Amino acid sequence: MTITQLQYVLAVAEHHNFTLAAEKSFVTQPTLSMQIQKLEEELGVQVFDRTKKPIQLTEVGKKIVEQARNIVNESHRIKDIVDQQKGFVGGEFKLGIIPTITPTLLPMFLKNFVNKYPKINLKIEEQTTETIIQNLHEGHLDAAIAATPLGNDNIKERVLYYEPFVAYLPQGHELNKKEKLNIEDINTDELLLLEDGHCFRNSVINLCKNKNKLKDEKFFLETGSFETMIKLTDEGLGMTLLPYLHTLDIKGEQRKQLRFFEEPSPAREVSLIYHKSELKLHIIDALRDVIASVIRGAIAFHNVQIISPMPDKKAS
Repeated sequence: MTITQLQYVLAVAEHHNFTLAAEKSFVTQPTLSMQIQKLEEELGVQVFDRTKKPIQLTEVGKKIVEQARNIVNESHRIKDIVDQQKGFVGGEFKLGIIPTITPTLLPMFLKNFVNKYPKINLKIEEQTTETIIQNLHEGHLDAAIAATPLGNDNIKERVLYYEPFVAYLPQGHELNKKEKLNIEDINTDELLLLEDGHCFRNSVINLCKNKNKLKDEKFFLETGSFETMIKLTDEGLGMTLLPYLHTLDIKGEQRKQLRFFEEPSPAREVSLIYHKSELKLHIIDALRDVIASVIRGAIAFHNVQIISPMPDKKAS
């Protein structure tokens, strides 16, 4: 049994196709097939059911793949140990970020991080929380920045900051008379939400459900971006909730339409997350330190009520 054989098994398990797995592994299809067959002969079991299209794992194959993933990851840890011993902070690092965080946080830390750690080849992908969790589990991402808590035992979470929800109201709305809002002030019939698939949407839904304000989950309109919701609010088509960092780009007269909530403010918890078996912890530490240094001056809210991005969950 070799590490290479286990890597080939993982490739086929991911792509459900020997030819595609061989392409992704940069070997010929006969070479990959032969190595997997040797492994199956040594173990005395079939890892893959080749009679099915696409190719599927056998029941014992599923267990073998889980163990293979652990072994391959642990083998990579040797280089990680050597890099840390040498004080080398570099190499490829794949980072996922959810769409509602990318436009505000990424410009704040990316230049600083690249300048401080020029030997790190940082590859950033914007992904949904669901996709991020799957890719962390499968080893396609080294870490991610997402709203937490996720309640996943396999995912480690290191909090970066707490970001309050801020209401954005149309001009002339009766709530503009109030200096600060309560959750009970929000009329869900007027609420503009991000379209399904965004965890910020889920947090808002959880917030409303927790206050018994949401009955049939019928909303006036669902859209794809905060910018669109702001414009629709300006047209008097409803009101919306925004993450605090996004409100920093709102200027002039529009700022008068923003309203904070009474403390403890409803907020999302934003964390740097990674799989519990992640190898590149020295890079994760470096990334967290850079983000913490730039975010500290922009956001410092502590008296908050954390609203979970996961369906039907609330943490405080």
